[in-house]
Amino acid sequence: MAESIAGVQSMTLPLVSPARRSSRRRSREFALQGLYQWQLAGTDAATIEQQMSAAKGFDKTDRSYFSSLLAGAIREAQRLEQSLQPYLDRKCAELSPVERAILLIAAYELENQPDVPYRVVINEAVELARSYGGTDGFKYVNGVLDKLAADKRPHEFARNRLEHISKKRHSNEPQINADKRR
Repeated sequence: MAESIAGVQSMTLPLVSPARRSSRRRSREFALQGLYQWQLAGTDAATIEQQMSAAKGFDKTDRSYFSSLLAGAIREAQRLEQSLQPYLDRKCAELSPVERAILLIAAYELENQPDVPYRVVINEAVELARSYGGTDGFKYVNGVLDKLAADKRPHEFARNRLEHISKKRHSNEPQINADKRR
């Protein structure tokens, strides 16, 4: 953790090879950092965005995607938490600030970014939780978002499940050896 401009402890992102991180992943990381600050200090989205834009590595983000995630998750936090609540084992306020922020970002993406496949949303959230969350936080995030995705994107969810079952069936079919057919 490092001291932020607002005097609140903020997250310091570990160094990861730039080649391995897309601009959207970086946007999610900075949105996570911003939501963490919002939870602890109550800083508004515009101030957080201004502070984040001065941070090292921010120039490699998809700025409009970052802005959408940060402002949207903050603006819709109460509604997003209500969407998440049926799948949680405790109240949102009792989650760690990191896991809560990750779930808010992912819930916002599931509801407002239909161009991003739900599996990508879940995978990105799980990776954030692995990197910044508690020891097994990624498992919790995965379980919650899998249930939320089934609710928020039922057609996409069902289609992917059917594709998975179909692939599994075809992989279990016996392969006929070309030599035996001769």
